[in-house]
Amino acid sequence: MTRRIVYSAALVALVAATALTITSVSTPKWVSYSATADPNHNVHDHIGLHRRCTSTSTSGSEICVHFPSPRQCDSTTDGGRFCAMWRTTGFLMSLAVVGELASIVGFLVIMAGGKMKRESGWRILGVLLGLVAGVQFCATALVTYALDNDDFFHVPGYRLDSSWYFATSSACIAVLSAFGLVISAFVLPPEDGYEFLNDRSARV
Repeated sequence: MTRRIVYSAALVALVAATALTITSVSTPKWVSYSATADPNHNVHDHIGLHRRCTSTSTSGSEICVHFPSPRQCDSTTDGGRFCAMWRTTGFLMSLAVVGELASIVGFLVIMAGGKMKRESGWRILGVLLGLVAGVQFCATALVTYALDNDDFFHVPGYRLDSSWYFATSSACIAVLSAFGLVISAFVLPPEDGYEFLNDRSARV
């Protein structure tokens, strides 16, 4: 049976995963590029799900614009395909945030609902966490595919950055939390020391 301490540990892990997901969505560092034209001129390009920020060592300031731009999403060029992939990634990550927040609410309801809810609640939470992880893995896979195959990143030097790793780590935490709930439901003994009828009759 899944006990309160197991739910508590999984909830803490889920809160951390949610923080990582929100950070990955809000921080424009899914794919980055850095180049040095000369010792005094460095160029940095950071691409997120909704923003693109560029900076140079000479200007000393960072300029951020909406990404992808309408020009890049022109359906008459290959940019339409890239834009569709990138916007799909943004949608999937937003969906993952909603799923994680719903899972947190589910944890709180089940933990406050007593022993009966804890006995069966792991099934719902396990499915929710599995779906959240699947959505995030799809999103990170899309970005990896775009980086390796799309013409937008034809310039050598673009690489996966911290936001991609945050999203991947969040998905892994969700998977581990789901497995922990499922395994504990089958491995741990009943809560509060239930006594089986056979054991009681044997002592009479």
